[in-house]
Amino acid sequence: MVVALAAGAVVAASGVGLGFWATSDDDAGSAASRSGNSAGSPPEPSPTRSYPLSQAPRTIPAVRDHSAERGPGWRPERGHRVVVGDPALADEGRLVADELGLTYAGEKDDERAGDLSLVLNKGEGAHPESYTMTVRGGRVTVSAPAEAGVFYGTRTLKQQIRGAGTAPEGVVRDEPAKQRRGMMLDVARKHFTADWIEDRVRELGDLKFNELGLHFSDDQGFRIESDSHPEVVSDQHLTKAQVKRIVDLAASRHITVVPEIDSPGHLGAVIAAHPDLQLRNVNGGVVRGAIDISKDASAEIVDDLLNEYAGLFPGGQWHLGADEYQALVVSDPEASFPGLATAAREKHGSGATVEDLATGWLNDRADTVRAHDRTPRAWNDGFFEDGSVRAAEDVQVAYWTGKEIGARQPAEYLSEGRDVINYNDEFLYYVLGEPQTFVYPTGERIYEQWTPLVLRGTTAVPDKYDGQILGGSFAVWCDLANSQTQEQVAAGIRMPLRATVQKLWHPDGEPALSWAEFRALADKLD
Repeated sequence: MVVALAAGAVVAASGVGLGFWATSDDDAGSAASRSGNSAGSPPEPSPTRSYPLSQAPRTIPAVRDHSAERGPGWRPERGHRVVVGDPALADEGRLVADELGLTYAGEKDDERAGDLSLVLNKGEGAHPESYTMTVRGGRVTVSAPAEAGVFYGTRTLKQQIRGAGTAPEGVVRDEPAKQRRGMMLDVARKHFTADWIEDRVRELGDLKFNELGLHFSDDQGFRIESDSHPEVVSDQHLTKAQVKRIVDLAASRHITVVPEIDSPGHLGAVIAAHPDLQLRNVNGGVVRGAIDISKDASAEIVDDLLNEYAGLFPGGQWHLGADEYQALVVSDPEASFPGLATAAREKHGSGATVEDLATGWLNDRADTVRAHDRTPRAWNDGFFEDGSVRAAEDVQVAYWTGKEIGARQPAEYLSEGRDVINYNDEFLYYVLGEPQTFVYPTGERIYEQWTPLVLRGTTAVPDKYDGQILGGSFAVWCDLANSQTQEQVAAGIRMPLRATVQKLWHPDGEPALSWAEFRALADKLD
């Protein structure tokens, strides 16, 4: 009796629940005698071990649906195999085998006890990032219509094993609410080592993020090796070989690396090497970070860089910046910058303004990356309300603020039919040193108050726009670069990242766990 109770406690601690064991042979015989069963009658069946209904896996982000079943669940053991149904899943199979201490067996037709099987089902119409994880009969099967879904299923399994030791019996059906789930990193103002960035890629992958933005050009630095314009590169920078390793690691975790060369503002590092391209006002004064977009040479150097890095960043997304062009923050841009005003009229007609010239610049850069099959995006204050030139329809809006000149209410962009990605600076901006009015965001505030519909401040846009909000991105900006070390940044963004992806994966406004429970779960899973 003591042994049975102790064994039951082990099962309960594993997250499966307390079962019941068959009685001993003597007890069974006594029971048969008491029931009047004679030697010539068929024996009564022995009691079998039973299990309570399983509980859903506890993961971050939480799974969307779990069908409970009765059974012991699955835990990895020496000798258990990972088998794949398609050679395309070899990377996912080897990774999870290494993580769980299993044997990677490749493609196999036989089934063995303890197997973890990864399968592509290629179901038509299914969400490309969806997956099903079935735990039944001492085996686990993760199936999905695409490799990304299989990978996410292995992340669920890995987290559950780490947190509870056992994957619960039953079927998980899961998929993200939002297709873009990102973190943006400002490596221009602060140099981050390649190893640190790779660690973040692994962290993002385990949390089912699928995007890493790299803002690598600004006034303070240009941080990636360049063959076309080596003169613009800062002393501290990432080599192309290091970037390729980051991009390859990200791809193995189904993360797209989204590069950003911000223009026509925030180009100080480029301009420092090409002072002839510096924008100057009517009095000859220098405008910090702004390139003179009336000059053909300005477009040529930016396009050179965009074309060069297209080969280094093969993902389908490209961020063009377009924010805070300082020629547009003065009361009369045409009077302050007559050269820009003249160029605007020459290019776009007699009534064109400096805003039109800036929009034309954005459209031309969009043409450059579109030629490489990239989808362009730009910061929301680079889209202007008035003017004869409109931003191309396929340029996605990275909505970050309502504080800048040119920034409009989110519904205005959405009502134009534009797709929007949420970078709300009220919740999702981690700005080193907390300059101006910025404060470090907390995971608790994101978890309890933010949703993808909250694009500006704390007010949500109407639900009817939900389909146009493609997702969101947490952003690390390094305005005061020495305010924190790399290690402090990693610690500071840990819980905000987890809260952000929870809200991007789940459509529900109210999470099932309290913040205290969510934080405790994060501690358990890390």
